[in-house]
Amino acid sequence: MIRAGDVRRLGAVWALLAGGCTALAGLDREYFVVGPGTTGAEGGGGGEAGAGGEAGAGGEAGGGGGEPIRPSCRDLPNHCGLSENEDCCAAELVPAGTFNRTGDPESPAPATVSDFWLDRFEVTVGRFRAFVDAYPDSRPASGAGAHPAIEGSGWDAAWDGELPADRAGLIASLDCSEQYTYETWTDSADASEALPINCVSWFMAFAFCAWDGGRLPTEAEWGYAAAGGDEQRVYPWSDPPDDTTLDVRRASYECKADGAPECRFADILPVGWTSPLGDGKWRHADMAGNMWEWLLDWRGAYPAPCDDSCAQLTPATARVYRGGTWDAAKDYLSPYRRGGAEPAGRWHNQGVRCARTP
Repeated sequence: MIRAGDVRRLGAVWALLAGGCTALAGLDREYFVVGPGTTGAEGGGGGEAGAGGEAGAGGEAGGGGGEPIRPSCRDLPNHCGLSENEDCCAAELVPAGTFNRTGDPESPAPATVSDFWLDRFEVTVGRFRAFVDAYPDSRPASGAGAHPAIEGSGWDAAWDGELPADRAGLIASLDCSEQYTYETWTDSADASEALPINCVSWFMAFAFCAWDGGRLPTEAEWGYAAAGGDEQRVYPWSDPPDDTTLDVRRASYECKADGAPECRFADILPVGWTSPLGDGKWRHADMAGNMWEWLLDWRGAYPAPCDDSCAQLTPATARVYRGGTWDAAKDYLSPYRRGGAEPAGRWHNQGVRCARTP
């Protein structure tokens, strides 16, 4: 099995520096079923539904400004970003504002969000390893991981059965590849620690963020950050709005990242390797490409013009994910492209990043 290492590094660096442009290849099946205080469309990858406060053990007081030290950040080296020297647990403040969720002025769906913190990077294997090591004590308590402005948004005890019963079961679930060997988890820490975790269900993503003193972002929050707020960017990095800037230096997509013409494990980049060129307005990396990111909402019609209570919590068959992925076409990189999948599903292109309320 190909793993992160010299082959990955040389191939990906070559592609990033060269701005390589290889044809979309290897997509021979429906892949897309689907700062301060950290340590001191419709459609979209598989499109429609049915395709393929309190932390359980976390959050002791400490860190800068009275913020908690997040459990996933304890003893974690700074090895994220292109120079491999950034804090993998870094978070950036997203200031309040209003934007159009559709990106289309002819069919607006305005939403207003308040200030919130959003992880700079997708959750890494190294961060998730701390959750695994603490499991099952890291399972969330009822009500954990709630958005403080959204009633009923915390962990529901009825979901307890959706999580593995024990640590061995959790580790087994992180191998989700029946035909392809694209899971990023390894049973022992190795060169994959800075890769984004994948093969996590919506329930596992929710549980991790709750244990880590955070929560899943709402679809409105994630979209606002990716679109640069009211700048309504075509891609997270494009300012002024412009769709001519897309290349592999800014996003991992269409299996192009390592410069080879076929889809390979090496197309999954360590988090932040497309930074700073691919960063959004508020320095969030990989909001286009690398991994889909699970969000709080059920997949359905956008709620009416709304503020912080703007989340679709009416039960449906799919939870929302956004952001495109390493093996998806460029069309899915748009901040406005929506996807959804059954929340129990686990795929090699599905990850997470967490939010927190100041």
